[in-house]
Amino acid sequence: MKVIGFAGWSGSGKTTLVEQVIGRLEARGLTVSLIKHAHHEFDIDYPGKDSWRHRHAGSREVLVTSAKRWTLMHELRGRPELTLDEALAQLSPCDVVLVEGFKRAPIPKIEVYRAANGKPPLFPDDPHVIAVACDEPVATALPQLDLNQPAAVADFIVRTLSLA
Repeated sequence: MKVIGFAGWSGSGKTTLVEQVIGRLEARGLTVSLIKHAHHEFDIDYPGKDSWRHRHAGSREVLVTSAKRWTLMHELRGRPELTLDEALAQLSPCDVVLVEGFKRAPIPKIEVYRAANGKPPLFPDDPHVIAVACDEPVATALPQLDLNQPAAVADFIVRTLSLA
């Protein structure tokens, strides 16, 4: 599996860009998976559902399946969160994995940067940033991709990871 990350500060447009890039890559016939790192507690389940009740009763894993999809919820119960490598090992084979978050991971990354966000760019201090997706030019020798052109970002990923 080829892996490329999207890093940037909150509010930079990472999720919107990643969503649009996934569609462009899928349209090319590539199988795409995504790992999203959350910096806060999250839950995809809610009180009252059978699966929520089973997890809260103490089950470490709950797999819910239907004719349309399945999901596996794994409770860490005090164990450390997964590393990126451990998360990647959980995925089924695919052509490319997009990683949103894990901004310090040593993987090739596209930084999503908006100067108007008022945050400093990551690329000067991160040697793994290989391009910057931005809405206005930035001072760098790295390739700059138009944040509002997801097809161009998808093209860059295909070229860079030799997916064609």
